[in-house]
Amino acid sequence: MIAVVQRVSEAIVTVAEADYRASIGNGLVVLLCVQQDDTTGDANWMANKIARLRVFPDEQQRFDQSVQDVGGSILLVSQFTLAGDCSKGNRPSFISAADPEHGRLLCDEVERLLIQDHALEVCTGIFQASMQVSLVNEGPATFIVER
Repeated sequence: MIAVVQRVSEAIVTVAEADYRASIGNGLVVLLCVQQDDTTGDANWMANKIARLRVFPDEQQRFDQSVQDVGGSILLVSQFTLAGDCSKGNRPSFISAADPEHGRLLCDEVERLLIQDHALEVCTGIFQASMQVSLVNEGPATFIVER
């Protein structure tokens, strides 16, 4: 499982074909990729890591607070292209990406865990849709989290 986590002051995901829009204020944008061998245990680990990741500044401007500590929200967007292997040739290989059914199951599990176990407000994109994501990255602060 791979996540690109960005600290934001605001973010929006839209899907034009579905007339869909979801947005958050202060919080995290999480671009999440499920890979073939990922399990519900990996989903649990990732949800815990996202919820507790201390990437928000404290009074001394040190990264010492989590999204939970600052009362932030999460915009969770599935992104299988993070599994793209660009090491050979010029076209990414997505062989390590999970099939859509498995990917949807574990993305939904991460969302459920963030909401139920960590009491976070979570907005999402639409799985397998062509989405547009706009955000204001604070810092900028961007982190790659892999399990």
